[in-house]
Amino acid sequence: MNNIILCGFMGAGKTVVGKELAKIMGCRFIDTDELIEKEQGIAIKAIFAVHGEEYFRDLEYELCKRLSFTKNSVISTGGGMLTFKRNAEELKKGRGKIIFLDASFDVICERIGDSSTRPLFQDIDSARALYNERREKYLAVSDYVIDGDMSARKAAITISQIFK
Repeated sequence: MNNIILCGFMGAGKTVVGKELAKIMGCRFIDTDELIEKEQGIAIKAIFAVHGEEYFRDLEYELCKRLSFTKNSVISTGGGMLTFKRNAEELKKGRGKIIFLDASFDVICERIGDSSTRPLFQDIDSARALYNERREKYLAVSDYVIDGDMSARKAAITISQIFK
């Protein structure tokens, strides 16, 4: 099986759907944000604070290059990872297919709830503008678009049916 790569805005359900999908497909689940934190030994928020966004984006790119060699995996990407074409190109080199979990902004707001842990949601107007900007980028790199407003289980089943 080729890799199934999930992208979408924060709160779209990439991790929850990804874990469920990996169970259904009988394959490994990889969360890129978790992997970067594990490898760096600090939280992403701290990476941004100490080293800056460019350093973090370079870490993401290097990870994409490595992940292009993996097989039989469901990969949940960070919200900004696939807004960079170079990352999508690397992940597709391994014949991975990118699935965009297209959740509406209202549903994302409901899922996020308390926005204190989400710095990008401190200003709702800025968050909506970022959502709109990233949505266009996700659409540009995706092989499939799935309704991200449905339950994680239903989304995982829908995606699994594409790849059976």
